Order: sequence, then structure tokens, then C-alpha cells
Amino acid sequence: MTHEVAITGFGVLTAFGPGAANLRGGVFAGRQVFAPVTRFDTARFHARHAATLPSDPPLTQYEALLACARAAMEMSGADVRRAPVLVGTGGDFARARPREGGADCEPQALSDLVDTLPAVLPERLGAELGLGTPRIAFVNACTASTTALAHGAELIRQGLADTVVCGGAHLVSEDGFAKFDSGRALSPTGVQRPFSTGRDGLLLGDGAAVLVLESAERVVERAGSVLAWLRGWGLSSDAHHPIRPHPQGHGLEAAASAAIRMAGIDPQDIDYVNAHGTGTLFNDPAEATALHRLLGPALGRTPVTSTKSTTGHMLEATGAVEAVITLLALREQTVPPTAGHLGDDPACPLDAVPNTPRQADLRYVLSLNAAFGGANAALLLERS
Repeated sequence: MTHEVAITGFGVLTAFGPGAANLRGGVFAGRQVFAPVTRFDTARFHARHAATLPSDPPLTQYEALLACARAAMEMSGADVRRAPVLVGTGGDFARARPREGGADCEPQALSDLVDTLPAVLPERLGAELGLGTPRIAFVNACTASTTALAHGAELIRQGLADTVVCGGAHLVSEDGFAKFDSGRALSPTGVQRPFSTGRDGLLLGDGAAVLVLESAERVVERAGSVLAWLRGWGLSSDAHHPIRPHPQGHGLEAAASAAIRMAGIDPQDIDYVNAHGTGTLFNDPAEATALHRLLGPALGRTPVTSTKSTTGHMLEATGAVEAVITLLALREQTVPPTAGHLGDDPACPLDAVPNTPRQADLRYVLSLNAAFGGANAALLLERS
């Protein structure tokens, strides 16, 4: 026997601020929040901009996750005392401060260094909130929190858990910024334009989200409310290149196809795709090609947008945050736009819903993510 997976609560944080209201006022309005970074000195970098949440001192990943988890648990009302905790993270190495006069990292104590490790985040979160086990960190880059959600949903589907707490966090740090800048992946103009003419790279963003997943039986038993159904999920690896996606998008297509098959629907039933859409030279055409094969003629009437155009790329957190955005799209019957769009790019022939949100009849929506190393992930949500 397999079990249906319900989403019953969420907490979310982006550079627009915490909660759904800030997502509506930012992401769904097509408002871009990119600004020159003040969190660290960018003088030595080619790029200068990111989407960062004002905070002095900056939040830690743990603080962001904890706030989101509390909000998700309050919204859900579920008994989470035995719930596994699954978190997508790259670690919180921004907490390790450089030694005066040198480049070496020297935390004040060994325990400070240990607290930056990925596995510590779900452990601390579980201990603080009285959650259950296992407590697992997923570190597969930009598909990390999508994988956490897929793994959590599979635990429920197989009857191994009735409630799971899943999420992810990423905060813009000098270390991460330097790596993307050195690879010339960041937009030097400070605007992210997925699927658009004039696109010249991605921009990083702060983000965190936690979702509570429950079995349908558990929700009925406690007379809870379902925000949306998580009907399908898929993971794949195209093993094409350490950084670039396969130019035909084979891995992303495989992950999306798996999610659609699990949901038991046809590709033509998809009403909206929240794309990975990084605004880079290689990602966007590969993703568009994958979607053309996946959806066929139906793609012409299917909106495909990238909300990274507003939030920035939140790396390990992006899948969880975009799952919340996709959930809100379903509940509000609104397609969030692709902001910063200057015009259609022949390499990415999609209905990108440029710059302005669109009302639509949405039942099934697909959220896609991809990562360095050829990792791909997909989630398929249904309106409750």
C-alpha cells in the first residue's frame, strides 16, 4: 500500500522578507530585489549584486531554518515529535571568520567549526524543536532541498513515516560568491533575465524554506487542512559535464518524466512549470529543449517562468523555496512572472510570462531544479 503525500504547512524566507505576504509583494509582483552587496567587500569581483536580506549581523543558516520550521509547524498544527528532519544545505561556512591579517579560517573554538558542517543543521534543528529521526543533510548542490522533499515524500509514500519536516537554506557568503564569480557565472549587469534576450548570468540570493509533509490518513485523523498534494517526484543524473547541463536537457527531462509518471497524469495535464531558469547561456536553452520534448505541442499553451529572476539563485535552498512559490501559485491561481525579461530569445522559445503575473486555472504544476555535476530534480504538485 502506498500513501498520498500532503503539504500541510510551510515557512519561507527570501530577500523580500519572511512569509507568504512578502513573496506575493516580491516574487508574484515581478519585483527584483538585487542590489550591491554590502555583506562583504566585492571590490575584487567582476560582479557586485545579489539578493540579500538586510540583517546586522547577518542571519546564520540555522537561524533562518529555525524560523521557517517554527512557522511551518505552527501553520500545519501537526504532531511532529517523531517526524524525520531532512535539510538541503551546503554548510554554514560563512560563520568561520578569517584571522586578522591573513586568509586562514580560525573559528574561536573547535565547536564553532563543527557547527558549520552540513550534518549539524538537521541535528540541531531536530534537538531544538523536539523532532524525530532520521536527521539527514542533503548536499547535492542546487537540487539539495528538492531531494530532501522527494526523500521525505518517499518515506510517507512507503509508510515509513506519517509526518516529515523538510527544507533547506542558503545565505549569500563571500566564499560562495567568489566561486561563482571566478567561473564568470554571475551577471555583471546586476539583473537576472532567464529565457530572455540579453541574459548574461545568474545572481545569488538569500533563501530558506521548511515544509511539513503528512500522509493523507494522518491529516484526516487529526482533521487537518491540506495546502496542496505532492503527487510526484523524480531525480536523475545526466553525467554530461562537471558544470554544464546536457545541451538537450536529457537529465532534466528524465526527472520531470519520472514525477509525471508517479502522479499518473499525462504531460499535457501540466498547467504551469516553475523552471530552474538561471539566466545563463547554457542552462536556459537546455531546459527549453527538455520541456519541448516533454510537453510537445502543449508547451505552446503552458506558461514556463523562472522566479529566480526575482529571488536570485538560492543554491541548496532553491528547491524548497520554489516549492513554496509553486504551492502559492496553485492556491492563488496565479502564475508568477519572469522578471527582467527584455524579449523572446529564439534559443528559448517559451511562454515565459514576461514581467507581469497572470491569472490561470492551475491544477497540476511542475517545479524543476538542476545542479552542477548533472543532478536534476522535479516535484509535481496538485491543487487541494
